[in-house]
Amino acid sequence: MKKSNSTRAVGVTLGLALFVGTGLMLMIAASTAASDRAMTPGPIDSKVVAPAEQLGRAFEMVAAHVRPCVVSVVSERVAKQPDFSFPFGDDFLRQFFGNQFRVPQSHHQQREYSIHGMGSGMILDKEGHILTNYHVVRDVDDIQVVLADKRTFKAEIVGTDPKTDVAIIRIKGHVPDDLPPVSLGDSDAMKVGDMVIAIGAPFGLQQTVTEGIISATGRSDVGIAEYEDFLQTDAQINPGNSGGPLVNMRGEVIGMNTAIASNTGGFEGAGFSIPSDMIKTMLPTLIKGKTIVRGQLGVGIQEITPALAPHFGLSETKGVLVSQVNEGSAADKAGIKVDDVIVRYNGQDVQGVRELRDMVAGTAPGTTVKIGILRDGKPQTLTITVGKQEAETAAATPSPSAESSDVLSKLGLTVQTLTPGLAKQLGVEADKGAVITDVDEGSLAGLAGLQKGDVIVQADHQPVESDDQLQQVLAKAKDKDSVLLLVKRQKGSFFVAMQMK
Repeated sequence: MKKSNSTRAVGVTLGLALFVGTGLMLMIAASTAASDRAMTPGPIDSKVVAPAEQLGRAFEMVAAHVRPCVVSVVSERVAKQPDFSFPFGDDFLRQFFGNQFRVPQSHHQQREYSIHGMGSGMILDKEGHILTNYHVVRDVDDIQVVLADKRTFKAEIVGTDPKTDVAIIRIKGHVPDDLPPVSLGDSDAMKVGDMVIAIGAPFGLQQTVTEGIISATGRSDVGIAEYEDFLQTDAQINPGNSGGPLVNMRGEVIGMNTAIASNTGGFEGAGFSIPSDMIKTMLPTLIKGKTIVRGQLGVGIQEITPALAPHFGLSETKGVLVSQVNEGSAADKAGIKVDDVIVRYNGQDVQGVRELRDMVAGTAPGTTVKIGILRDGKPQTLTITVGKQEAETAAATPSPSAESSDVLSKLGLTVQTLTPGLAKQLGVEADKGAVITDVDEGSLAGLAGLQKGDVIVQADHQPVESDDQLQQVLAKAKDKDSVLLLVKRQKGSFFVAMQMK
């Protein structure tokens, strides 16, 4: 059957349309490609990016140098929980089901389950000793270390120092002869702004490398360990990084990553590392499995606040105030007294409580050192033989807020004379003084931090042996802006500058 002229016309028209459409598409594609070629930038001048590339190569070389020395520490602890128990116990159920009801013995048995943890560590020597954090291996039943090349070995704890959160573990059995040890550098040489690299196993991701700078040095009162002198860094540290190295740009370990400051459990810009210089002093002892022995003076000390300073004739708040001297202690034998201000220790200036505490703790017991003090505003030098720290010490006594008959009433205080019975009841090591029986809320005494049960043993540098004597001293000082009190609270003592008006 022949096609009509109109049908052929439609076909020609469609063909032309398709041809024209295709042509337009080709033209648009060609135009776009040409435009893309015109907009594609050329390579950046190598002279401009050379410093960044050089820095990148430095990071690459440091990471490659240190990573083989870093291990993952995998721990396991076996815990127990009841396999099954009825919520109200057997006796309750017997009330409804009779005495024949008995819970099967198997239901009273405890079921064991494993708790796994992961941290990091660094190889110290060819003998298989590995440095890590104490909290990584604390109370665990099994330890394994995974090397950078994935080889896995059983390990055991050799030595620990919980007060600094440091531990040494060692590979059990045959130790491979190709272990690469880290090089411990000089942490005291690190300055704020120095670039560093952190290596470890955050969230179990082995051999992770992050970089940053030293954000601060000498960080203390972080609340992680009893003795703290942390390097702070913004190199990312997360759970699992604990025990891993913080490394300078020469590939030397200048810290052991230990903790983070975080509200979420993840990294928020502040990580803390134990300085290598602190670790180096402990290694010889811990590797031998021995306990770290620290020095002790046998004094109670507190910070000098702006409110306390004028009462001791001081123009600044440097140094530490002696608020207690333990009988028979090294300090007692050396002639240190309450009211003394310690300003130098073994040739070094003392800025505050934490600094002196760390200096003394780092001194071997039996060592003789010189201590510079201010007594009644006059400098003196005493010689002291450092004692041995016991399990518990009376080191730094927390200083309450530095502000405190008719006078007593005005101050918001009620007191009575201390008796032997009261002292025993309160657990206070004092035989004379005025014990506080009540403190008015919002009073000057309350604002000074005084509490019920505190014993005032000295006021305005004068001994207090009774409530009447305290009232007399305070009455004479009623026109002063503040009065200095020496207060005993349980086994410690501290000074308070109490406002009088």
